[in-house]
Amino acid sequence: MSVNKEELFKKLSDAVVDMDEAAAVSLAEEIVANQIDAYEAVEKGLSDGMDRAGKLFEEEEYFIPELLLCSDAMYAGLGVLKGHLKVAEQGEKRKVVIGVVEGDTHDIGKNLVKIMLETSGFDVYDLGRDIAPAAFVDKAQEVNADIIAVATLMTTTMDGMAEVVRILEQQSIKNEFKVIIGGGPISQSFADKIGADGYAVNAADAVRLSRRLLGLAG
Repeated sequence: MSVNKEELFKKLSDAVVDMDEAAAVSLAEEIVANQIDAYEAVEKGLSDGMDRAGKLFEEEEYFIPELLLCSDAMYAGLGVLKGHLKVAEQGEKRKVVIGVVEGDTHDIGKNLVKIMLETSGFDVYDLGRDIAPAAFVDKAQEVNADIIAVATLMTTTMDGMAEVVRILEQQSIKNEFKVIIGGGPISQSFADKIGADGYAVNAADAVRLSRRLLGLAG
């Protein structure tokens, strides 16, 4: 009997939303056993589930405790799938500096973006969470990064993203880096307003956006 992978992805997404770690592990194991692409399972299952949980958080149906339990389920599934992610082989690796902006300690989404960027062949320098805007710029210069990726889940810290761009402009180095932003309250219009190079709606989109901005195939 053939396995319907889209159905498995949907169940995996549901397991995250339902905060069901055991189901996430079981479904991830079933995906591996059936040799279904792990990256696709992360994108359409785990990442999709966290996106849905994030929307419930924005709508105030879920709160921080629920979001953390959803992330536990996501990480449980990821623990099974991570060893089966095929890392893309490409020439010289492009570099991304990533972090959660100052004032915000929520790093679930950022961690997922990091994993998917690494799997897609990028070198990722993870600054962590609650990071001052100047630290993004300093690290990007230090490692000669191609992209600065800034995340937040809070409206109160969004100006920190704008500050990253302002610092780059003040130092006349804005054209040396692509700045991408993402997180629950962020939108394309906000990215345009602050002068960022792009906005990613989720982890898979962040990979596509990064590749597109750097003129990479695929």
